[in-house]
Amino acid sequence: MAKQHLILIADDDRHIRQVIRFALEKAGFGVLEAGDGKEAVDIFNRMSPDLVVLDIVMPEMDGTEVCRSIRRNSDVPIIFLSSKDEEIDRILGLELGGDDYVTKPFSPRELVARVKAVLRRVPVSGSIQPGPSTNSPEEKVIGHGSLMLDTERFLASWNRHQVTLTVTEFNILRALLGHPGKVFTRDELMDRAYPTDTVVSDRTIDSHIRRIRQKFGSVGGDPIETVHGLGYKLASCSA
Repeated sequence: MAKQHLILIADDDRHIRQVIRFALEKAGFGVLEAGDGKEAVDIFNRMSPDLVVLDIVMPEMDGTEVCRSIRRNSDVPIIFLSSKDEEIDRILGLELGGDDYVTKPFSPRELVARVKAVLRRVPVSGSIQPGPSTNSPEEKVIGHGSLMLDTERFLASWNRHQVTLTVTEFNILRALLGHPGKVFTRDELMDRAYPTDTVVSDRTIDSHIRRIRQKFGSVGGDPIETVHGLGYKLASCSA
């Protein structure tokens, strides 16, 4: 029997937690609850949930602090909740490593759909499967020079040195690797990196690219080339 996905809801509003819990349990998910940021971090570290639904405004630690804490050791998917619908809040949440963003008030059915969409890239075992690619389904490992991506186990490496990526970062890199030589605009990378109804800015994509380069730079590589005025393409990827 397949293991049940476990979702952590972190929100200081008890009523909202109850509404989300009911919707998620009805959809077949296991649910954990936290009423503040510190409790969320503690539960996350003890229980290792498969996804976190994270409110931005909370006591003790706010959602951005919780996200930073989680991202130090884990790339588990995070969906942010906020009562604010300003672009700066959305950008901040996604730049910190969030995988989606939902504003209050929201439809519980919509939130469940977002959770399912993100988890489609995350088998219960915890490895993350990125979205569609132009590579054939049989190609589980794709590479270019020193760069290798294992699309079945969600592993990235440079010259055999493993590099840990978030879902969004992996999807960006896989898109580039799927079309060596093609220059991708930021809009094209957004389409491949995020759910269809998530809107982000050019600055957010630039932030993801910068983090990818930093991570690969730590093992002596740089898989991405900037094409000024146009966007990004896969670099030569030689060691």
